[in-house]
Amino acid sequence: MSYRALVVDRVDDRYNVEVRVLDEANLPPGEVTIRVEWSSVNYKDGLALTPAGRILRSFPMVPGIDLAGEVTTSTDGRFRTGQKVLVTGFDLGVAHPGGFAELARVPGDWVVPLPAGLTTKEAMAIGTAGLTAALSIEALENNGLRPGNGTVLVTGATGGVGSTAVSMLAQLGYTVAGSTGKETEHQFLRDLGASEILSRADVSAESTRPLESERWAAAVDPVGGATTAYLVRSTKYGGSIALSGLAGGTAVSTTVLPFILRGVNLLGIDSVQCPMERRLTVWQRLAADLKPHGLLESIAVETGLDGIQPVAASILEGRVRGRTLVRLAGS
Repeated sequence: MSYRALVVDRVDDRYNVEVRVLDEANLPPGEVTIRVEWSSVNYKDGLALTPAGRILRSFPMVPGIDLAGEVTTSTDGRFRTGQKVLVTGFDLGVAHPGGFAELARVPGDWVVPLPAGLTTKEAMAIGTAGLTAALSIEALENNGLRPGNGTVLVTGATGGVGSTAVSMLAQLGYTVAGSTGKETEHQFLRDLGASEILSRADVSAESTRPLESERWAAAVDPVGGATTAYLVRSTKYGGSIALSGLAGGTAVSTTVLPFILRGVNLLGIDSVQCPMERRLTVWQRLAADLKPHGLLESIAVETGLDGIQPVAASILEGRVRGRTLVRLAGS
């Protein structure tokens, strides 16, 4: 059986990205073979498609850190032919051929049964970005965040993590502020539930002050860098920051004072190696109370295999809003 896939290859100093027709014999070892219906484009996929990203661990490689579809064959008793499933994270699309293909084979330990209440298309509109947003919110809640505590700031709010987080928080009853560098997208954020919009400059300005006025009950931060430093200085007593990204840089200039005088908590969020038990719990919530409002109508747009490269480039440049779905076999 042949199938189409986006393949990244490196020969000497040349980095080549193209859609190829592959044979099922090209599939790697694994217990579960999936006819991929939908994938999605994430920041990490953008890195995979450029040599400067340096995240691919072997070549040739099919990128795509998300996929959802139907099981065609399985030697793992937990999964049956015809079952709808999804896979995100682990080594998918980095060291193991990923979701930008019409067919995939993966270890059974990576596979999540599609929760009732989600289609494969909706699952990929959520994808790694939405899972990261949900893990962030869950971590904040586990550290005491409640709607009555005050405003929650979401940075990088028009991106994949940010837009889904704004929607999730608003429908849970939180007062939400969003920061963005895109002045044209303020209405988009208000439609998702943000009651206040800040500029990128507002949340990334350098400061010599170790503490600023207490403003935020908590924050979802997929940006990092100077933005994280701002959040540390301005989060309320006992508040928490869920940090999941590095689009704004990896260095954070801060002091110990917010932590020892205000009890601020900096929570690291990782969706790649997240334990399966926690994954299953959070995906159930993503099919219920955390399912973003307007997911397919407002947050997600679609492309095919041929349209992935320009979307990935736009993500790295900070020019994409929401989520981009990739249509594949059977979609």
